[in-house]
Amino acid sequence: MDKRFLGRTGLQVTELCLGTMTFGSETDESTAHRIIDEYVAAGGTMIDTADTYSAGSSEEIIGSWLKKQNRDDLVIATKVYGEAGPGQPVRGAGRKHILAGVEDSLRRLQTDFIDLYQIHVFDDATPLEETLSTLDALVTSGKVRFIGASNLTGWQLQKAIDLSRGHGWEPYVCLQPLYNLLDRDAELDLIPVCLAEGAGVIAWSPLAGGWLSGKYSKDAGGPPEGSRSNQADWDAHDNDRTWRVLDAVRAVADEVRRTPAQVALRWVVQRPGLTAPIIGARTPEQLADNLGATGWSLTDEQMDRLTEAADRPLPYPHNILQLPQFVRRQG
Repeated sequence: MDKRFLGRTGLQVTELCLGTMTFGSETDESTAHRIIDEYVAAGGTMIDTADTYSAGSSEEIIGSWLKKQNRDDLVIATKVYGEAGPGQPVRGAGRKHILAGVEDSLRRLQTDFIDLYQIHVFDDATPLEETLSTLDALVTSGKVRFIGASNLTGWQLQKAIDLSRGHGWEPYVCLQPLYNLLDRDAELDLIPVCLAEGAGVIAWSPLAGGWLSGKYSKDAGGPPEGSRSNQADWDAHDNDRTWRVLDAVRAVADEVRRTPAQVALRWVVQRPGLTAPIIGARTPEQLADNLGATGWSLTDEQMDRLTEAADRPLPYPHNILQLPQFVRRQG
């Protein structure tokens, strides 16, 4: 599995990151450990979790596995923001919660440092200076190596980077956005900020909650039995654009003799600014399919065909700014 630098840092990560949101809920500990073992055996090094996943059980499952490994070979990423256990209120990104949260995560993960510590959701009730100065102190203390963010707007990300630069604090080096062939809003502002500022991008839900895995059919009229989708999710995706994208994914998959999931993941891997998609396998079989997205490449023509199939109307002001009469580029 190829490795890439995480943004402009010296930290290298593999082109597929293992997501663990289902560990402790849909995936039991023994199965989770098998999934991690097989991911690492395939060359993977980056594991992503969060304090809220399965009320902390995801971190605990990773920790029970991690204590038996060579810690320096792995990149452990987790997130802080909300409820990490029964009866604990959502606590945001204030200093008190972050300082308590990092200690809780270190304990559950059974490690003395976290490679990438991310704010899970932007906290509009806490001054950004409070959040960023606290994260900077964690890096200085050695408990955290790098910091990042997830689920915020482009202006919020840019403001955070600018504040850190102005105060000499450690900056966000990575963004974790929703991004896949069906969900491309991150291209409007978030990914351009990352490209301009040299931040890495690790995308969550690269298969759009299973929609890009090839298991959904327009003729079915509803989600297949045993899928994670419900009727409301089906109704939200049951449109011409979704089926056009799925047809394009299946066509390319036939050409390259890969599965639709592998093609959809490969598209994310090869997009500008992307560091790695986060694969959230619930079973070893799903993991094996996802790992098949490495070791090969889509052609430029195939990438363009998939991207064009996933085109959608742009919102204001992006629709205005892309009109030919307003586009001025140098070189």
